[in-house]
Amino acid sequence: QVQLVESGGGLVQAGASLRLSCAASGHTFSRNAVGWFRQAPGKEREFVAAISWSEGTIRYSDSVKDRFTIFRDNAKNTVYLQMNSLKPEDTGVYYCVGTPAINKSYAPVRTESYAYWGQGTQVTVSS
Repeated sequence: QVQLVESGGGLVQAGASLRLSCAASGHTFSRNAVGWFRQAPGKEREFVAAISWSEGTIRYSDSVKDRFTIFRDNAKNTVYLQMNSLKPEDTGVYYCVGTPAINKSYAPVRTESYAYWGQGTQVTVSS
């Protein structure tokens, strides 16, 4: 079992940067694929980014590619999401996710692929 706690959200202006952190408990974190999803008001939850436990596979949604960077520190049981050039459409609740990896390249993009979810952290980008 892995428990996830996000931090780092807030209110920023368009063009600003934020770094989200997700602290994981559980000794199996280093063998979990982890990622981030987000949900804007009135919209479905959507994939943002994912990284395999080996860090050999990293995936981004088209809407954040080249602006966001996901990275992990397995020694600290933490995954991060560096968000640059934020836009109002990036507003939403950001969820950290994790799931046991089936191989070292596993980094799924589907909601149902993830077993563990954090409570979420609010990110609001004003125009």
